[in-house]
Amino acid sequence: MSYPQFSKPENQISAGFHYFVYGWRLLLQKKLLPFVLFPILINAIVMGGLVWLFFANVGQLLDTALPSWLEWLSFILIPLMFLMILVVFYFTFTTLANFIAAPFNALLSERVEQQLTGENLTDMSMADMLKDVPRMLKREWQKMWYSIPRIIALFLLGFVPALGQSVIPLVTFIFGAWLIAIQYCDYPFDNHKISFQRMRNALLEKRMMNFTFGILVSLFTMIPFLNLVAMPVAVCGASAMWVSEYRHFFVGNSSSEFKDFEITSNSTGKSVSTRNNNIVK
Repeated sequence: MSYPQFSKPENQISAGFHYFVYGWRLLLQKKLLPFVLFPILINAIVMGGLVWLFFANVGQLLDTALPSWLEWLSFILIPLMFLMILVVFYFTFTTLANFIAAPFNALLSERVEQQLTGENLTDMSMADMLKDVPRMLKREWQKMWYSIPRIIALFLLGFVPALGQSVIPLVTFIFGAWLIAIQYCDYPFDNHKISFQRMRNALLEKRMMNFTFGILVSLFTMIPFLNLVAMPVAVCGASAMWVSEYRHFFVGNSSSEFKDFEITSNSTGKSVSTRNNNIVK
């Protein structure tokens, strides 16, 4: 089967764009579709709850957060406050969605890496995978404990006059993009049992790439209908990023980076992936 080709990005910002786009292209691969359906279903249910709760409470929150003495700036401040409240609701519910979908996202990430490298990552049976679910959920708790206190702090700072209506919404959005990068890049790292702290340190080494990737995922998650597939797209893109940017460092004698793969045909006419003249079966 032929997979999308990928050229080496010129810099970290363009790399963030490339991996996000590559995630969309991987989503269309037929072999990955069965592993994409459950994350899409979970995302649809949680996003439905997000939309209902957001619009049921946004008016009251805006009235509470905007002091009367700043009403003359309401045409500027209300859009910024609206954005901040939207980001807070979004990250609260996507955290819940990712917690529920963690086993399915981990499996999708594993299949993406397997197809891009040609290597079988594990020989676990279904029973072994079910036994591993508590460990996956524990990892999700780690991400929640990292993100939720910081989101709450930013939300409370949003009530500080002037500061909360100007700087904090922008800081919240930027921090949210970082959380998105952590959330989805963590799946391939966790599949290889790499600690949460080591994963965060690795992402910081290429922070502009990960910020760009996180911002794009965040923006597309806020677009109706497209947000239903944003989760599996992000998992695919982050898994591709792992294979190309990090795998060779954490996994000894890695089979290499998929960006160097080319699709050729063998004598039977069947497409195979090759790198450095080696056939990857």
